[in-house]
Amino acid sequence: MKPEEVFGINAGKVWHVLKEKGPLSANAIAKETNLKLNEVFGALGWLGREGKIEIIKDKKGLIYKLI
Repeated sequence: MKPEEVFGINAGKVWHVLKEKGPLSANAIAKETNLKLNEVFGALGWLGREGKIEIIKDKKGLIYKLI
């Protein structure tokens, strides 16, 4: 499988979880998707490049939200 296919599939998993659950931290996304944290960050990068997420800084850290 090509790297862009892996990133695309993982981005789809992350997108679906954010759509269903709302804004989440990277750790929460990893837990919900059963992806490793590095896979979550790759997927978030993909979604960020496509302009589909917003990054919100709160007291606990960074939260990721669909636009």
